Amino acid sequence: MALITTGKAFIRDLEKSGALGVYVPLEGGFEGRYQRRLRAAGYVTLSMTARGLGDVGVYLTGVHGVRPPHLGKKTIGREAAVGLVYYVPPIASYQLETLPPKSKGLVLWIIEGHILSRAEVEYLANLPKQDPRLKIILERGGDRTFSWKPLLETVAAA
Repeated sequence: MALITTGKAFIRDLEKSGALGVYVPLEGGFEGRYQRRLRAAGYVTLSMTARGLGDVGVYLTGVHGVRPPHLGKKTIGREAAVGLVYYVPPIASYQLETLPPKSKGLVLWIIEGHILSRAEVEYLANLPKQDPRLKIILERGGDRTFSWKPLLETVAAA
């Protein structure tokens, strides 16, 4: 890879496939460069980790309940003894609704994607087909250089 990269091929491949699986050097630094390229191209980026996502489909596109840690405090009455359920709006759908008018779309950059199951990765690969403004970048593992391929190809290789 060249020392200075424009990221045009990366953005072109992302727009073509909708979801990319990336392999990044373990020392880091490349993710930020490519995120800056995406923002300069007109995309809004949202970084998140795959750890603790739970049901990926509901977390990204549906209203879901969360139960924060009770920290020793328990509710009394008809509610569950482990605490109240708070309902959170869907992350991706909410971000898509609030995009700036001149934005090309939303890019979800998900780190630690190696912990996701095959079905979850397939769901993420097909998610941009539901809304073309949504793009997915999933970090699949480490490599010596920053490389990428369509996310469905990384599922087939695993």
